Formats: sequence, C-alpha cells, structure tokens
Amino acid sequence: MTEIQKEYMRRAIELSRKSLANGGGPFGAVIVKDGKIISETSNSVTLDNDPTAHAEVNAIRKACKALNSFDLAGCEIYSSCEPCPMCLGAIYWSRLDALYFGNTKKDAADIGFDDSFIYEELEIPVEKRRVKTSQVMRDESIVAFQEWDDKMDKIEY
Repeated sequence: MTEIQKEYMRRAIELSRKSLANGGGPFGAVIVKDGKIISETSNSVTLDNDPTAHAEVNAIRKACKALNSFDLAGCEIYSSCEPCPMCLGAIYWSRLDALYFGNTKKDAADIGFDDSFIYEELEIPVEKRRVKTSQVMRDESIVAFQEWDDKMDKIEY
C-alpha cells in the first residue's frame, strides 16, 4: 500500500471515529478517483433512521452524484471495516475497481455488528428463511422483464 493510499485509509478511519462522536455508527468510507477524493462519509443509520445508510452505501451515493454516473469504474473505496453483504453488493454493482478495508467482519461482530446470519440466509431455500419469503404472481411480474429485454434504447447496468 502506498503512502497516499494509507492517507485515504486514515481518512476513512477518522470519519468512523467522528461518526461515533456524533451519534452515528463507527464506520467511515472514502472513494477516490485519479488520486482525488470524490466522496467521503460515514454511517448514518441511526441519525437518518435509514438501515441502508452504511458508510459505503452513503459514499457510493455521493460519488455517483459527484460523477453524474451509476458506474464508478476507475474508482477505489477505502472503508474502515470489511463491508457487510449489502455494502459489498453495492460495491460490485457500482463497479468500483478496488476495495481496501481496516477492521474485519469478525471485529465488527465482536462489538455487536454481526452480519454472518445474512450470509447464512443466502444459502437457505427461500421458504425456510427468517423473513417469510414467497414467490407470487410471476406471470404478471415477468412482463416488465420481457419489456426490458425487448427495449432497444435501454441503458444496461
């Protein structure tokens, strides 16, 4: 890791500590493109009453607005902690080139942020998951997918 990359990581860590001091969760994230920070933020789940307001998701949202694009190829994310399944999914969907993190998911679990059950749930048949899950009305739902598949001017993502 280069010295400048260490500085980006230190900034993510600093954001996690500031968040904690301001009533948020102890997580921070920074997104960098071409050697410049384009987005930095922290966890605001409890501050915003938004369970999706994790540091990485917040940073991705801000970076997308800054770049006016849903595609963050060419960018790197520095996170104070190994991302949860939701954030990891967002990192992949946004096409970030690289992920660097400080604390591990075990470190997070040790202080009460345990997301291992989500990974486990993904391996369970849908009808046996904790959240009642049922497939319904596929014949009507599939119409939008068929229309998407036939659409000539779609923007794929």
